[in-house]
Amino acid sequence: MSIKRTPDMQALLAFYIEAGVDALLDETPVNRFVADGPQPRNPPAPVDDPELEPTETRPPLNRTGENAPRLRSRALPANLEAPPTPDAAIMAARDAARGAMSLDALRSILERFEGCGLHLTAKRLVFADGNPQANVMFVGEAPGREEDIEGLPFVGRSGQLLDRMMAAIGLNRASAYIANAIPWRPPGNRTPTPQESQICLPFIKRQIELANPDILVCLGGPSAAALLGMTEGIRRSRGRWHTYHTGTREIRAIATFHPAYLLRTPLEKRFAWRDFLAIRKALDDR
Repeated sequence: MSIKRTPDMQALLAFYIEAGVDALLDETPVNRFVADGPQPRNPPAPVDDPELEPTETRPPLNRTGENAPRLRSRALPANLEAPPTPDAAIMAARDAARGAMSLDALRSILERFEGCGLHLTAKRLVFADGNPQANVMFVGEAPGREEDIEGLPFVGRSGQLLDRMMAAIGLNRASAYIANAIPWRPPGNRTPTPQESQICLPFIKRQIELANPDILVCLGGPSAAALLGMTEGIRRSRGRWHTYHTGTREIRAIATFHPAYLLRTPLEKRFAWRDFLAIRKALDDR
């Protein structure tokens, strides 16, 4: 059956080409993580192969009415396993985290864990920095570009500000332990999805339990929401003391602004200074 190519159909095909469409949707899912091998400039005509779909004898038109690249469907390799569902990944994270008997073991488990897709795009695992025997632990949200390169949390501009804030109350990386709620950098520094946060949550909870600090400091709203269950914005919830339950003991916890936010909003530093003075007092009163 011949197809009448109207100007509307030609315009639609031109739009698809300009938008970068190079494959048609099919009933079989396509594995986008498997790169296509190099293709010859002028591929030979298909031979009798039951796995190859028949092609049209008349090529489609591009925006100028000439021959356009053919849009082809690709099938998922039969031997490739489908990624786990979010619920299955969360359960796997909980089981893996419970099996860590030390911080070194937890790091090794995270190095091998494949339940969170962020490990596919991150350069390195960003586990922790500082002294794991310290009395105070700072937890941010997720690594940035510099952290992804170095493999350490808070080493960029926000990390430099955090160092100065800690120094103002007599702390440094030898007397504090620093980590992130999510140990892999999200692509383009985007906000982690709720599923990614839930998958990584058992690991940071186990990390806090193993480090066993006396004071827990949540840097930023996402960290405070994940660990302390805060539903208010960080501007309203900062500066108040909470109780964090590890399962074996209770830890005093407080939320304050993330250093990256303070770089964008310097006027809020006065409130962060009050929070750090409260942290200093809590450490002195232990």
